[in-house]
Amino acid sequence: MLTRRHLLAALALPFAPRTLWAASTLTMGQIQVDTLSDGNLVLPGDFILGGMPQDEMAQIVASYGLPTDQLTPPCNVTLMRDGTNTVLFDVGAGPDFQPSAGKLADALAAADLSPEDITHVVFTHGHPDHLWGLLDDFDEPVFTNAEYLIGQAEFNYWTDPNTVATIGEARTTFAIGAERRLSAIADALRFVSDGEEILPGIAARLTAGHTPGHMAYELSAGSESAMVVGDALGNHHVAFERPDWASGSDQDKELAAQTRLALLDQITAAQMRLIGFHLPGGGIGRAEKSGSGYRFIEE
Repeated sequence: MLTRRHLLAALALPFAPRTLWAASTLTMGQIQVDTLSDGNLVLPGDFILGGMPQDEMAQIVASYGLPTDQLTPPCNVTLMRDGTNTVLFDVGAGPDFQPSAGKLADALAAADLSPEDITHVVFTHGHPDHLWGLLDDFDEPVFTNAEYLIGQAEFNYWTDPNTVATIGEARTTFAIGAERRLSAIADALRFVSDGEEILPGIAARLTAGHTPGHMAYELSAGSESAMVVGDALGNHHVAFERPDWASGSDQDKELAAQTRLALLDQITAAQMRLIGFHLPGGGIGRAEKSGSGYRFIEE
């Protein structure tokens, strides 16, 4: 039987990365990175796969043992601890988005942490599965001791009154929900810019396209580094094998494809790990060139 003692003992081991009940973890110098499960989404396949060359897409997706009519991507919230700061990258979906998601509180408890232990919350972007876990059932902030960090362009987009009218009917609730939550923490927000070292060992990297101000974050310790990619790489199949294809989940499809290509080139050239919100096995792995595209190597 897996007890909390066993879990904590596993978290303390020096080998990395490895899969745990609620997380995968890696260690870089004094930095420990864990991915905590917020559950998974249940999406119609065409939300991501629509608009792609259907025959070729179906062959790629089938090679991963997946259907094309419905996808159930995992949701991995990244936790970084350096001995001083306890940082969450995104906060999951909370109770109001999908019943299969919103499980972050359980994963934090399994790691013997409470929301009050979080010193910083860093947002990649404002979509529901990344942002809506910000508030509890009473519309109060969950992470009461945290400072919140987000890109200025991302904040401006979701709090602009015109966004509700222009984002499209299918995503109107995305805009309404993001504006309400970001407004609730406006006084505790710090805006970050591309290239800025936002905290020791954490640099912001603009990766726009999935949303207008989407940010990835590069974690560094000595000669080691890992990129928290958010939804800039939104799946482990077509996003890697055909990063040039437009994806239905991206708000600016052409820019998002350019971003994927540039990000994969950077990650592979630097031989750095990547940490993906919707990638399998806890989301920690590497990108490797494969034919004319790439593949995700889970670790």
